[in-house]
Amino acid sequence: MRSHYNGDLLKVTAGEEVTVAGWVHRRRDLGGLIFLQVRDKSGIVQIVIEPDQPDLFAQAENLRSEFVVSLTGKVRNRPENMINKDMVTGTIEILASDLTVLNKAIPPAILIDGHQDVSEELRLKHRYLDLRRPEMQEKLLFRNKVAKNLRDYLEAESFTDIETPILTKATPEGARDYLVPSRTNKGSFFALPQSPQLFKQLLMMSGFDRYYQIVRCFRDEDLRADRQPEFTQLDIETSFMDEEAIMSMMEKMIRQLFIKTLDVDLGDFPRMPYAEAMQRYGSDKPDLRVAIELVDCAGLLKEVEFKVFSAPANDANGRVAAICVPGGAELSRKQIDQYTEYAGRYGAKGLAWVKVKEIGKGIEGVQSPIAKFLNDEIVNAILERTGAAAGDILLFGADSSKVVTDSLGALRLKVAEDRGLVEDVWKPLWVVDFPMFEQDKGQMHALHHPFTAPQVNDVEQLKAAPTETLSRAYDMVLNGCEVGGGSVRIHNQEIQAAIFDILGIEKQEAEEKFGFLLEALKYGCPPHGGIAFGMDRLVMLMVGADSIRDVIAFPKTTTASCPLTSAPSRVSQAQLEELAIASTAKEKTE
Repeated sequence: MRSHYNGDLLKVTAGEEVTVAGWVHRRRDLGGLIFLQVRDKSGIVQIVIEPDQPDLFAQAENLRSEFVVSLTGKVRNRPENMINKDMVTGTIEILASDLTVLNKAIPPAILIDGHQDVSEELRLKHRYLDLRRPEMQEKLLFRNKVAKNLRDYLEAESFTDIETPILTKATPEGARDYLVPSRTNKGSFFALPQSPQLFKQLLMMSGFDRYYQIVRCFRDEDLRADRQPEFTQLDIETSFMDEEAIMSMMEKMIRQLFIKTLDVDLGDFPRMPYAEAMQRYGSDKPDLRVAIELVDCAGLLKEVEFKVFSAPANDANGRVAAICVPGGAELSRKQIDQYTEYAGRYGAKGLAWVKVKEIGKGIEGVQSPIAKFLNDEIVNAILERTGAAAGDILLFGADSSKVVTDSLGALRLKVAEDRGLVEDVWKPLWVVDFPMFEQDKGQMHALHHPFTAPQVNDVEQLKAAPTETLSRAYDMVLNGCEVGGGSVRIHNQEIQAAIFDILGIEKQEAEEKFGFLLEALKYGCPPHGGIAFGMDRLVMLMVGADSIRDVIAFPKTTTASCPLTSAPSRVSQAQLEELAIASTAKEKTE
């Protein structure tokens, strides 16, 4: 049925007979000749059908797009003026001698040949057609190439691929679990894993030393362009390596991946403490392609009469900061209002602004609704601190530290994107020195997860100042996206118990949820740590897609549903009774 894939035909000697198979991508009837483009996963090849074979010619006249065919013929070089540089096989064609129609097709619901502006819902409903499009096939084939490269690297570094359970126990990973009722243990539930975290730690305790797995994970959370309810991560764990050794090895892995698949050298990965990232960029995953930074101005504004500035400037939990937008003085009032509304999504109550006309002239050199609250000395000091130049605009945030950091951090990216200020380069880095805990309404929460090791090994010191304790966590960030996150884990039972205590997890609850881990820690647990890379997000960045749905074969929508299969769906009452559960959904909608 097939002797070669289309992409392999360039290796064939002209005059050799071959058989190809695939879908009719396009048919052109020039009267005396019929040209077919036949598509398979490796590319498209042109088939020429001449009228000196009337039966074959008549058969070809009835072909339509997406018919499945098998064609036999001789490979020949195209004339110089007929070479198509846009096709992989553009230098050759096949002169057909035989044609078999393997299956017919109705007109496709989605245009395969060329661009068609259709809704994502329609694309996902007919995903099997959407995936026929060459651009989609290229993305998934590239994803396969990435996965193979990463496997090869890890295998060469003595890592072992080990599967961990999908049906497991609910653990606190920061999102809701998907629960699976147990038929054999009525009233009890499995949870689908948010990650294999505990199992890979247990594998280190088992002596496997270096583990990896390309694994499916599940989180029942609200979705975005870069999130799915089920997603794939490259999960890695090592023993007898500290954070520097782990980061070095993983950095080398990602660098060689980019070199081998994209011919891009990412260069060195700088290290940046979490506190610096939040202070300068308003994000724990800063996009270094954008030069705009948050500049603190509170010290210059404590004495001004403008309460919007002076109140947070004198508040230990407040912040006054600005971003300087190059050339932004040309922004209209309407555009500024739009940015004010955008900042409001992150809690900002307003957005003060100062347009810079001339440097060194104090108030006379700027235009701003708040200029009357400032003086020459303050204006000059602000312009010097922010590095503003004539023609720039300063956008200010003044509120609680969190609101200012979040709103200006998001705004710097929005303004940069709108004004073409995002550098067309790859900018990787490691964010390190994360806090161990964050506090919300008096309740402590682990910033990463409760198995991350602190930078202090003394239990009393840890309990005395938990919010001041830094963790041994590290995130790999690329162009403003967190592509990997990991940490050195706790391998001491006393430290792990102390962490649970700080988090308000009582001994009984800790024993119920993590008793197996606490017990395992007593049996000679080695120092260990690891990292997990989001495969969907990494591939999305590498192929330049806007959404991870473009690099997943059968993704869900933003409502966590599947238009192709109509999942999730109702089940029969008999199934519910067998599982000893009841659904109240109908009652809620009435």
